[in-house]
Amino acid sequence: MDWVKRDLGSGFVVLVPILVSLYALRWLYLIIAGLPLFNNIDPSPVGVGLSILLVAVVVFSVGYFMRTAIGELVSDVLDWVMNRVPGFRIVYNASQMAVETAVSDSTDLNQPVKVNLWGNLRMTAFKTGKQTTDGKHLLFVPTSPNVTSGFVIELDDEEFVEVDESIEDALIRVLSAGFGEQNGRTSSQQPSDD
Repeated sequence: MDWVKRDLGSGFVVLVPILVSLYALRWLYLIIAGLPLFNNIDPSPVGVGLSILLVAVVVFSVGYFMRTAIGELVSDVLDWVMNRVPGFRIVYNASQMAVETAVSDSTDLNQPVKVNLWGNLRMTAFKTGKQTTDGKHLLFVPTSPNVTSGFVIELDDEEFVEVDESIEDALIRVLSAGFGEQNGRTSSQQPSDD
């Protein structure tokens, strides 16, 4: 009976991500198709294509405008106004920081490191590429398997160890709660850095 469980599990591992991805694409397609921009155009894929093209043109145009002197002034005024709206300030600043982090060209961004926070307990963390005013590195220690939550910690250079590991391998380990494979090895087969 073990083979049934193993084959069933392998099938789920392959099919569930595909089905979830197809569902997400269908959901996104329906959202775009429902936009009032080009929703009356038949066939529907042409309207969706035009909507995507329009959004891309608007995003590139705004991006180009924001790199000008007037754009910087508009950005400063927009930040000032948004930071005066109670409650909304947190959402605005958090989303702005998330987008800036995602499109940043920093080479230190998300570099995996190991930290010893409690005794000999080693934890996977990621460098954010930012530092505090007193020179400490800001690191993000994600929770497992939900990496969207975790802790932001401040450490000196000697308090964490940079590892020769890709971001993907570190994320696989955290997302899979240590059960995922990294370069053909399970997490439990990883060589020790000690």
